[in-house]
Amino acid sequence: MTRTDRSSAERRREDAVTARGRSTEVDGHQFTVHSLTSTAPTPRPDAPTYLLVHGIGASHRYYRRMQTSLAATGHTLSVDLPGFGGTRKPGRPVAIEEYGALLGRLLDQLEVPRVVVVGHSMGAQFVTELARQRPDAVSHLVLIGPVTDPRRATAVQQAMGLTRDVVKESPSGNLIVFQDYLECGPRWFSTELVPMLDYRTDLALREVRSPTLVVRGSDDPVSGSDWCAVLAAAAPHGQLLEVPGHRHLVHHSAAAQTAARIEEHVRRHPPVARPAP
Repeated sequence: MTRTDRSSAERRREDAVTARGRSTEVDGHQFTVHSLTSTAPTPRPDAPTYLLVHGIGASHRYYRRMQTSLAATGHTLSVDLPGFGGTRKPGRPVAIEEYGALLGRLLDQLEVPRVVVVGHSMGAQFVTELARQRPDAVSHLVLIGPVTDPRRATAVQQAMGLTRDVVKESPSGNLIVFQDYLECGPRWFSTELVPMLDYRTDLALREVRSPTLVVRGSDDPVSGSDWCAVLAAAAPHGQLLEVPGHRHLVHHSAAAQTAARIEEHVRRHPPVARPAP
């Protein structure tokens, strides 16, 4: 197969991911769920289900490559959270804790009993909160480019990090994020920025039971190496993975490599037993 053929096949698979999106309501909040079942020739009956949760201003779109890769071994759900990716904006600010609770109720509504949950940037806060609140629903936790380091918890410092990141990100990643930011709009972005800066991911991880993988691009100016090491140390069975030469959008620019390491994490660490009812 030529490089052109591989690129065309990749685009067709990404289009298939988009075509499976459907809107659903949870407690009056709109989600869009983009599902892709396992593409393995003979899917295992115990194949994991991956839940992919985006960060502030973003959408499911920057997960398309990684979702396609993860579908080789499991089922995947990639969500657009309320207020993002074209979903209806809530009439009030939504706290990190509430987003975590809503994700838990979304899984109940979809009748998905347990997931490997993956969050990027602010999405890492949402999934940490889901794992903290609902240990029964989360077998493994993956935090990619997590925020917010309390030593850099101001809007100016975060903006500076994002600016440094953008100048060296891939054009395709920047295009996706720029379009999503426009769709989100500055008002809702600013509204949700406040809880992002205040939330202590490091403290919440102390109450999480799921084996945790922390992933960052080695050149990520938003989610620093020291901060990610702190998170890996705070988490149960915590492990830090740095992908050389990549930045904040490592799940897009190194999608297959990141997916492979997530799959390895799931294989290597058995999930903790479910809590007694």
